[in-house]
Amino acid sequence: MEMALPPPSPSGLLAYVVVSQVLGLSLLATTGAWLGRYRGGVAWHSPFQFNAHPLCMVLGMVFLQADALLVYRVLRQEAKRSTKALHALLHGLALLFALVGIIAVFESHRAKGIPDMYSLHSWCGMTAFLLYLLQWLLGCDFFLFPGASFSLRGHCKPLHIFFGITLFALSIGTCLLGITEMLLFNISDSYSHFVPEGVLANTLGVLLVAFGLVVGYVLTRDDWKRPQLAEEMALSMDFKTLTEGDSPLSSSH
Repeated sequence: MEMALPPPSPSGLLAYVVVSQVLGLSLLATTGAWLGRYRGGVAWHSPFQFNAHPLCMVLGMVFLQADALLVYRVLRQEAKRSTKALHALLHGLALLFALVGIIAVFESHRAKGIPDMYSLHSWCGMTAFLLYLLQWLLGCDFFLFPGASFSLRGHCKPLHIFFGITLFALSIGTCLLGITEMLLFNISDSYSHFVPEGVLANTLGVLLVAFGLVVGYVLTRDDWKRPQLAEEMALSMDFKTLTEGDSPLSSSH
C-alpha cells in the first residue's frame, strides 16, 4: 500500500516567511547599530546598562515572539506535540530576554535616580509583559500539558490565538513608543533637523511596522493555517473520549 504524500505548502507562504525573517534580522541589526554607534553600546553595571533594555525587548518581545507564532505556519508536517513544544520554548525564551530587559531598565533608573513607571511606554510595556507571561503559563497548562477537558480547551483556543496576535501588536506599538521616548530624551534639540541618529531610529520604527504587518498577514491567512494530520485527529478523538465520552469536531491550531 502506497503512503500518501504530504500536501505541499500553500503558494506564497514560504516567500512571506523568508521576508519576515529578513525584516526581523534587519531590525535586530538596526537596533544594534543604533545602540553601538550613537548610545555607547551595551554593558551591564555601567552607564550603558540601559541599552540592554531596547535590545532585549526587540529580540524577545518582537522577533522571538513572532517566530513562536509562525511555528504553526512553518512546521506543517511535524508532530503536533513537537510543534507545541517549540512554540512554548520560543515564547519562554522571549519572556527570558524581556525579563533581562526589564531588570536592566530598573537597575539603570535606580543608579541614575530616575523614577520608574511614569510614562505611557512603561505602562504599555509592563502590561504587555505581564499579559504575555500569563498567556504563556495558561497556554502551557491548557495545551502543552493539558489539564483541561477537550471542550474547555476548544473554548479557550480562540482566545489564546486572539491574545497571541494582540500581544504581538501591543509589543510592537510599545517599542515604537520607546523609540520616540528615547529620541526625545537624548536628541530633542536636534531631532527635527534629520540628524543621522534620528533617521536611523526612525528606520528601526519603520522596520518594526513592516515586520509586524508581514507576520500579521501570515498569521491571519486562513488558507495558510497548519492542517490537522490524520494521526492528530485520531489522538484528539481518543482524548475527548477519555475526558468526555464523545468524539471531537475536527479543528486546527
